[in-house]
Amino acid sequence: MNEEDIMTMPRIGDQAPDFEAMTTTGPMKFSEYIKDSWTILFSHPADFTPVCTTEMSGFALEQNFFDEKKTKLVGLSIDSIHSHIAWVNNVKKNTGVLFEFPIISDIDMKVSKKYGMLQPGESETAAVRAVFFIDPNGKIRLIMYYPLNVGRNMDEIKRSLVALQTADKYKVAMPLDWREGDKVIVPPPKTVAEMQERESSDLEMVDFYLAKKSILNQSTIK
Repeated sequence: MNEEDIMTMPRIGDQAPDFEAMTTTGPMKFSEYIKDSWTILFSHPADFTPVCTTEMSGFALEQNFFDEKKTKLVGLSIDSIHSHIAWVNNVKKNTGVLFEFPIISDIDMKVSKKYGMLQPGESETAAVRAVFFIDPNGKIRLIMYYPLNVGRNMDEIKRSLVALQTADKYKVAMPLDWREGDKVIVPPPKTVAEMQERESSDLEMVDFYLAKKSILNQSTIK
């Protein structure tokens, strides 16, 4: 296996690499499927494994949340489409949870290589737990990587999505541990005049370069 291919990894700010693949909901051309929508692309090591089952079930149980945020979910592992379908059926039968989002069959590892989901130090045949947040313009905005033996934090995935959408809508930044409803950070002043204007504003001033404000109706952000 070519290690350079394995380690290829898109960066924050890059366009999400395009591909065509078979999924549990049918054939997919990724760039067309995600067009004009927020998307979370996430990989898991293998079907019929315990940690992956908890994670995929977690995404499925939060389907309404992601729908409300106008965000598509796309899963992936280096398994066949037949294995995916059998696993989806098994989980539905045993827990009542149905994975409605598409799961990519990546048995040839082409997509995993494009997204740097194969990490040789962990495994050369199983994808690590990668999460890519992709905006409506097809640009990668945030990347998370977890090892094979540690499950993801769904609360952080949801928090990060809302933070990205809020930052884009209001042109602001988020402080440490920001959650929906908290105050946000406004961009620092670029001129002396802006600095003086800020000092007489109603912003919460820590200093001229660090100022916060409240945003109303954040729950309406999609």
